[in-house]
Amino acid sequence: MQLVRQKDEPDVKRRGSGRTGQARGGTGRGRGYLRRRPGHAVLAALLVAAVGSGCAAGTDSHTATGAGRTAKAHAGQPGGPAGNAGAAGVRAAQAEKVRLAQAARAVAAKKWGLAGTPLAAPAPPAVKPHITTRKGFEVEGGDDSLPPVFTTVPTDKKIVFLTMDDGDDKDPELLRMMSDLDIPYSAFLSDYLVRDDYGYFKDAQARGVSLNNHTLNHRYLPGLSRDEQKKEICDQQDIIEKEYGTRPRLFRPPYGNYNGDTLRIAKACGITGVPLWSEEAFPDHMEWREEDQDLHPGDIILTHFRGRKDWKGAMPDLVRAVMKVITDKGYAVARLEDYA
Repeated sequence: MQLVRQKDEPDVKRRGSGRTGQARGGTGRGRGYLRRRPGHAVLAALLVAAVGSGCAAGTDSHTATGAGRTAKAHAGQPGGPAGNAGAAGVRAAQAEKVRLAQAARAVAAKKWGLAGTPLAAPAPPAVKPHITTRKGFEVEGGDDSLPPVFTTVPTDKKIVFLTMDDGDDKDPELLRMMSDLDIPYSAFLSDYLVRDDYGYFKDAQARGVSLNNHTLNHRYLPGLSRDEQKKEICDQQDIIEKEYGTRPRLFRPPYGNYNGDTLRIAKACGITGVPLWSEEAFPDHMEWREEDQDLHPGDIILTHFRGRKDWKGAMPDLVRAVMKVITDKGYAVARLEDYA
């Protein structure tokens, strides 16, 4: 991603530009350059058979009791025959569910013209990984109490996270496409672009899309006063909560620019994480933060809600392009909010 210098005044016309500059001298940071237990019936049958056999053969009660203990020790217990069968059944059912979902995804991939079938992401972790601010992205006077600023989620799984910013282009084909493909993505919304059609993102939310904070007007935050920053961040928190019923935990500053006030205000408004990005996707190319120009486990990919008026392609064209890169490199797309 190319380093882009930022202006210190509001920049509404440059909405959606994810390429960020770097505000030095302590004023800011720009980092976007870029049940039931089985076995009870079996146990009862074994006990009856054992007792009946003992009586018929003239054995004493200790024999029958011993048989009962043996049956109880094995039937329906972890590691026993019935327990193994139950666990195997669960695993088989889960495997079949995954197989059917992937088969449906293959059909959807063909329908939407993808070069290959997107890979299925593994189940999310029971406990989210501990995320810290990326080295070099700290603010002066900051500490671990501030929301971490990160570009990659710590994981050893071959997964990446797809995020879309701003909210300008509201293509219904995108919603249908992503639902058919069952590809998770996270939206970071700026109200000045969303307010003309809150319903579009209500539909997206109903389809599983998480709606996060990208400020009211997409302004360069380090150039604003503390009160102005508070309005941009906290008022957007309030609007998203009012319109969609949830208060965001994740916040992405416009252009990736922020300073200490930004993070302290965001924390006070309920923000727990500040995800930036490792790659930026366009319909015709990718821009990379790292020198190796490659994906890495846990990378966050940025793109935007834009259409043909802004770039060479519609939103479905963008999805086809970025998913080819992701799939060809052996990665699956996971849901960012399951990890951060």
